[in-house]
Amino acid sequence: MSRSEPTVTNVQDSPASTGLSLETAKKDVLGALSQIIDPDFGTDIVTCGFVKELTVDESTGEVSFQLELTTPACPVKDMFEQQAKEKVSAIPWVKGVNVKMTAQPAKPLIADDVPAGLKKVSNIVAVSSCKGGVGKSTVAVNLAYSLAQMGARVGIFDADIYGPSLPTMVSPEVKVLQMNPETRAIIPTEYLGVKLVSFGYAGQGSAIMRGPMVSGVINQFLTTTDWGELDYLVIDMPPGTGDIQLTLCQVVPLTAAVIVTTPQKLAFIDVAKGVRMFSKLKVPCIAVVENMCFFEGDDKRYYPFGKGSGSKVVEQFGIPHLFELPIRPELSAAGDTGNPEVVVDPQGQVANIFSDVGVCVVQQCAKLRQAVSTAVMYDKAINAIRVKVPGTTEEFLLHPATVRRNDRSAKSIDEWSGEQKLRYTDVAEDLAPESIRPMGNYAAAINWPDGFSQIAPYDQLATMERLVDIPEPVPVPENTAATQSTNEKPVKDAGAAAILNHARRLQT
Repeated sequence: MSRSEPTVTNVQDSPASTGLSLETAKKDVLGALSQIIDPDFGTDIVTCGFVKELTVDESTGEVSFQLELTTPACPVKDMFEQQAKEKVSAIPWVKGVNVKMTAQPAKPLIADDVPAGLKKVSNIVAVSSCKGGVGKSTVAVNLAYSLAQMGARVGIFDADIYGPSLPTMVSPEVKVLQMNPETRAIIPTEYLGVKLVSFGYAGQGSAIMRGPMVSGVINQFLTTTDWGELDYLVIDMPPGTGDIQLTLCQVVPLTAAVIVTTPQKLAFIDVAKGVRMFSKLKVPCIAVVENMCFFEGDDKRYYPFGKGSGSKVVEQFGIPHLFELPIRPELSAAGDTGNPEVVVDPQGQVANIFSDVGVCVVQQCAKLRQAVSTAVMYDKAINAIRVKVPGTTEEFLLHPATVRRNDRSAKSIDEWSGEQKLRYTDVAEDLAPESIRPMGNYAAAINWPDGFSQIAPYDQLATMERLVDIPEPVPVPENTAATQSTNEKPVKDAGAAAILNHARRLQT
């Protein structure tokens, strides 16, 4: 991305000449940038942490900084750059603005339990239909290349072992997967910068094997592949809701799912099963793509198979976005020749629709990651755990000791008898977590001072007894600690004291 060079017009009005300190000058810049609101998060870009490496040249009035976005495919990055230059240039002493647009490095939301090859993959998006023949692979491939055209690092995993479609739809120069002799990791093949892995590239064609064997092969292909740094890994899911689909959803932390359907009623019945499967596995469905919807002629739009399947999915399951694809021979022909339609005709009607789908995926994935990353947080000021389950607007408070006592793992409850092994008195009232991190879209991992790591599902947190009427934290006088007995730990503030008293009342 090109940028204009900073210019110096009048050094007499620089921060140094006007008597402004460097700290004040930086505050001016951050104040100007805080007027730019991220449309996805609804928060200014300073609060979002996008502004990095801010420098001010006091002698010339030049300002330089980075805007580090969540993804290189951010659909509003050009708008951010333009607004940043305009807002900062409006400061009286600023004589030059140099903005560098960057993106956060690819990293998964869960780092510990992810296979080694997926540790640098930020978002994993499943494209599913649960019914064959609706154009799911066409949507997956064109979506992936649309994201790549937006500037993202993208990979495609063809999870259909019985009938892999990727070798037909995409024709890379190297049509056989290679293996790293040292790490024994699969090296993806590439086409136009998009990384590709399919059973069809393994020189085996389609598989003839039983379900459990297929699940093992998919697991091996997906988890032993060295994907490198990817912003989006698009998984072309096989049809159905059986062992293979469950294996994929459980082995890797799916960020979201895109549902593909057709106008027929029969397609809706099968798609509804898939949506329910994703719902049970805590994978949010963010968009519906209705394929083969209409064709245009005589300045009219005709729907030969009727209307309503896609909108019915949206209405019944609350999926926020619906996209309709036309019936176009070129779309099918492009897939048969190994060149995706968005690559063959990047300015055409189909490419524009897939660009809209790509923007939707980028925005929704960013929102989901933000919601998950802040779903469970520890508030040290009042010694309480703040919980805001993704997809809800309610925030509630939990006492850390209550969360620890409600652990349901084998270390706290006997798996055979169901007997409670963790006693109430084993957990101190003033217990505080050392760290909290998200576990995909369904739970938080809480590390406690004794070295125990607790997995706390959001559903379980929502059922625990909550803290109410929490006062604002008030500093405790310095002599308070001296009046306490040597057997009791000091209370840091009135908010924490209220929580402890509340917990003691619950205990009695």
